[in-house]
Amino acid sequence: MSTVITSVDPHSSAKRAGVRVGEKLIAINGHAVVDVLDYRFFGYDKNPELVLEGPDGGRRTLRLRKPEGEEMGLNFATYLMDEPMSCSNHCLFCFVDQMAPGMRPTLYFKDDDARLSFLMGNYITLTNLSEREAQRIIDLRISPINISVHATDPQLHCTLLGNKHAGRSLDYMRAFGQAGIVMNGQIVVCPGYNDGAQLQKTMEDMAAMGFHSCSVVPVGLTKYREKLPKLSPVSPAQAGEIIDRVEAFGEKCLARRGSRTFFCSDELYIRAGRPLPEADYYEEYVQLENGVGMLRSLISEFESGLAGEDGGEEAYRFSVATGVSCAPFLRELAEKLGEKFPRVSGSVYPIVNDFFGHTIDVAGLVTAGDMIAQLKGKDLGERLLIPVNMLRHGGDVFLDDLRVADVEQALDVGVTVVEQDGFDLLDAMLGRK
Repeated sequence: MSTVITSVDPHSSAKRAGVRVGEKLIAINGHAVVDVLDYRFFGYDKNPELVLEGPDGGRRTLRLRKPEGEEMGLNFATYLMDEPMSCSNHCLFCFVDQMAPGMRPTLYFKDDDARLSFLMGNYITLTNLSEREAQRIIDLRISPINISVHATDPQLHCTLLGNKHAGRSLDYMRAFGQAGIVMNGQIVVCPGYNDGAQLQKTMEDMAAMGFHSCSVVPVGLTKYREKLPKLSPVSPAQAGEIIDRVEAFGEKCLARRGSRTFFCSDELYIRAGRPLPEADYYEEYVQLENGVGMLRSLISEFESGLAGEDGGEEAYRFSVATGVSCAPFLRELAEKLGEKFPRVSGSVYPIVNDFFGHTIDVAGLVTAGDMIAQLKGKDLGERLLIPVNMLRHGGDVFLDDLRVADVEQALDVGVTVVEQDGFDLLDAMLGRK
């Protein structure tokens, strides 16, 4: 834990009050500050009173003048004011354990930190949460909490998470539900373990606990599973069975509580060879970050933007690199664009995932190396479009540590990074980005 102040924002209430770099933040309004949750929660108040400790151990009290909700303007050595909590599980399906050797160290770190769940939307298992920390979540009414559930049968839950003490996380879920904490869940389906009747039980239990929403996604298996438990991918027939079960239970939830609550990921519909549900099925896309409705949202936005266009754009040629599963949908959008803009044409290239293995077909796990190898010598037009989720968050680095500039140099074409947004995709296909 480090509550030592490393900088103070100019023109902030803390700066005006005379808070100094090097002081330690001890308390806000009489509440001890342990980490970023305390700082954010108690610092939200109007005109907070701070207890500060100088390098010599002397303490003083200052009152800030600020409206409720305004940031105080203090910065610390780390975002959490602490080190992130690592995962204590050995999940049968953990993707980090299936990473290729020799990648950057951050890709091998498994976080399981409740603070990052609240602040960044990360999914956590709750298995390394202490009773004190669980009670703090309830006391501070920290919501939402995003939880990787996978199964609610206690023994199966422990088996899937590879942690004999994982059962207590189920107790925390029940306590959070009773306290009114908003919980979003995730179920990674591993055939032979938590599908069928076990999936049904898990959904029923989660509904009883009061979960706000839950995504159901197929297990992802790479070719790097040496010395790991044997798992099978979700087959097309199994994907169809999962969809039928989840949709049927979702209809019951809709009738009882006004929400389907449980949603299958796009990947399951693609694997089963079924059409994607329409936009209203996804209830404002509550599980978008887990790949639930991502394609439908993209398609709806693109078609809405295209409907508002008059045509007549200058001649332009582009190409798109994406994952195998998404390619047919983007190809269809490119064709619709060509019908309205005959002078604009594009090619969509599905990148086969040689790096992780051919069972991995999503765009977010495509590497620059695979893209370069498969697009070398292809007619890529004036720009190559790639989705933003191929890159590290907020940067331009692919999973294999190559950069956008490396792709541009290797393929001799400019690269346009497209946000997960249909309107942005339309602008990129028309050469406006």
